[in-house]
Amino acid sequence: MREPRCVSVVFAVSLFTLAGCTGMDEVRSNVDVPGEQASIKAQALEAGASVMQTDAPPSQLQVYLVGFHPLKKQPLHQFEAHHFCDQINDDFLQCALYDANSDDAKLNGIEYIISEELFERLPEEEKQYWHPHNGEILSGQLVAPNLPAAAEHELMKTKINSYGKTWHTWDTTQGEGNEVSLPLGEPSLAWSFNRDGEANPGLIEERDQRMEIDTTERRRARQDLVPLANPQSGVDALQGEFPGPTQPIPGVEAKPSE
Repeated sequence: MREPRCVSVVFAVSLFTLAGCTGMDEVRSNVDVPGEQASIKAQALEAGASVMQTDAPPSQLQVYLVGFHPLKKQPLHQFEAHHFCDQINDDFLQCALYDANSDDAKLNGIEYIISEELFERLPEEEKQYWHPHNGEILSGQLVAPNLPAAAEHELMKTKINSYGKTWHTWDTTQGEGNEVSLPLGEPSLAWSFNRDGEANPGLIEERDQRMEIDTTERRRARQDLVPLANPQSGVDALQGEFPGPTQPIPGVEAKPSE
């Protein structure tokens, strides 16, 4: 049985911070799934199940994050990722990934987030699947919508030096010749942006405009986290794979062995 959680400083801060909430707006899925509309019988079964059965696992997905994922083998294939996460303990977070945050969102992947300490315990062969997070945090790209600014800052502080293992099981992005109506093919390993200029033009700006988020302001507000950032594995895994010029993100460094 899972041990009871301690009250996180993130949520303690949020209780006492009444102003300065971060932006959030509804994002709807672009995917229409084939099939008949749910019948009255199916709807009745769902309603009965919601009353009679436990919703314990999904009810624990209380941390909401939005970031961006390039695929490791196809770095120019990039998309917005909505994370709904369960903080198991201080070193481990598990997330269900969706293409939106609305009631029509499609489940399109999973991400496990671990601390630097747990990452260092992994076998060397396993580490190739885990992407670093300092670039996402210090660039301001990773956000926790609708949290008060102080609470979001504390949350990001707890994720400095962490790593994520992300598999996308459904490519729900629109594109020429891209069949998105069903989850087809093999899952794809996703990575992180670790230099300015790696994101496709407009990717971040479109998210910011739609969700009323200021990535530049978040980046500025997180500069006090730079001294906490350690060199990470995987920072240079995609270096040279992007067509345009890229620039280092202050505080984001690769481990010397790399």
